[in-house]
Formats: sequence, structure tokens, C-alpha cells
Amino acid sequence: MTNRMTVLVTGGAGYIGSHMVLALRDAGHQPVIIDDFSTGHEKLVPENVPVFRGNIADPQVTAQVFASYKIDAVAHFAASIVVPESVRDPLKYYLNNTVNTSQFIAACVAAGIKKFIFSSTAAVYGNQDHNPINEDAPTQPENPYGTSKLMSETVLQDTALASDLSFVILRYFNVAGADPKGRAGQLSEPATHLIKIAVEAVTGKRAGVQIFGTDYPTPDGTCIRDYIHVVDLISAHMAALAYLQSGGASLLANCGYGQGASVRVVLDMVGAVAGQPLDISEAPRRAGDAAILVADSTKLRTVLGWTPQYDDLRQIVTDALQWERANI
Repeated sequence: MTNRMTVLVTGGAGYIGSHMVLALRDAGHQPVIIDDFSTGHEKLVPENVPVFRGNIADPQVTAQVFASYKIDAVAHFAASIVVPESVRDPLKYYLNNTVNTSQFIAACVAAGIKKFIFSSTAAVYGNQDHNPINEDAPTQPENPYGTSKLMSETVLQDTALASDLSFVILRYFNVAGADPKGRAGQLSEPATHLIKIAVEAVTGKRAGVQIFGTDYPTPDGTCIRDYIHVVDLISAHMAALAYLQSGGASLLANCGYGQGASVRVVLDMVGAVAGQPLDISEAPRRAGDAAILVADSTKLRTVLGWTPQYDDLRQIVTDALQWERANI
């Protein structure tokens, strides 16, 4: 094992952050959480993990963390992430994702933090002519969520040039699934991710599922996305941590499998795994939805040595459904 590290996890009581906390503990590291619990959940925080309640941009909160622990690295997950909400309320996204992240990065630099892993998103790419998408593709976000994340990437890159901060920016494609051991999963209210919505429909938490747009230029007319199991996504973060610890240069990489599944294919899989059909209705396209988003994750695999373990839609759906059934 690499040397034991103390890693500050922002948003560590949220869906993805909580899986990072588990992975750090499983690897023998010490996670420390900052979370304002606006979307985080107490039940996702393991026993004996220190938690600082508050906003990442609050200097009193960050000062307290840095005074209490010698932080070796930061994994920054805290953010607002709902695309349609970002279109309705752009200021919320620019304030929470860009302004707060900038203030948090400033606090980290002032505290002498040298290693920073940042959760970004495929939403920075917008609609592309070519798939799979590699990191050199033009960034042309279609919504304020994507723009707010892209602006934060720029802040981090410029800060690294002017300081001794090194970073790994990971651009997530569609994250789904849950810890196979049932220790963490998605508790988002209201759900906005397709697989989460579908397993809610199967367990009776909602009446049915809507397909938004059936006239896209794809084989079955519905949007195609690259779904990555949350545990594989977190193994990319652990690889990034080891890479930075060994002195790796700052890096930007996509997180996905390099293959996509359409909305209809996903819903068929949920029905198959659950052993029951879903009540599906069709609705018009939503603003800001790209037809196809599939990752070229060559860089993640070659530079960070990442090898996914759960590259299987059935596995992703099975783990998501198991979590949903256990948490009704």
C-alpha cells in the first residue's frame, strides 16, 4: 500500500463522495469530510469518519479543518449537479459550483495543499460531431451546469500554473449503480438520473418513467449515454490519488467505458433485472440534452493505469436496484 494519507473529501455525505470515503477507508487512508448536508445524507457517513458541517467556501469551516488535520490531498465532489435546474436557476450554479470552488481552492493553496482531484463532467463538451469524445474535443457546454464546471476547471488550471498545486480533473460521463456491499448508494431527492428513476419505478416509489425525445439520430431514436459504475469511477479517483502521490504532473481525463447505451436499452435492462415491465411514456425532448455522449477513456487507462471491474450494464442496474430495494 502507498503511504497512509489524510484526504479531505468535500461532499463526502453525497452519492459519489460517500463511495470515495469508503474506498479511502478500505485502502487504509484517513478520510475527512466537509459537507453542508444540503443534498448529503447522515446515513452515508461511516462511523468514526470526522465530519465538518458547512460550506466549502466558509473560511471558518476550512480553517477549522486545516487546523485539525494535516491534509495530504483533496477530493472535491461538492457541487450542484442537476442540468434542468441549472437552466432555470443559473446563478445558483455559478455561485455554488464556480465561486465557492474558487474560494475553496484559494483556502487549499493558502493551507499548502499540493494535491487536488476535481469532479468535472462530460457536460463541458455539449453536443459533439464525433463520438467517442476525447479530452481534446472542443468544450461547448449546452447548459449553466456544464459551464460552471468548465469555469472551475479553468480556475484550477490557472491556479496550478501560479502555485505548486497539482491536480487531476476527472470528467464524468453518466455515473450509476451502488456499492455492491450495500454500504452506499444514491439517495437523491428528487431523482434526476435515468437508472435511479427506473429503479424507483420498479420498487413502486414512482408511477412510471418518461422518455424525453424519441427522434434523436440514434438507432432507436433515444439518447445514448456512457454509464459508468460508481465503484469504477471511484477507482479512477484512487488511481489519480496514487498518481499525484508519486509526483505525477497535472492531468485531465475522461471517466467512462467507451460504449453507450440508449434510454430504451437501459429501461429494457431494468425491466429484465427486476423481472417486471416498466410503465413507460414518451415526452418531448428536454433543452440541453445531447444526442450521444460516449467517453474516450484511453488517457485514464494508459496514464493512470485504470482498469474497470464493473463494465457491465446488468451489473450497474443490479447494484442500483439492490440499493433501492434495501432503502425503500
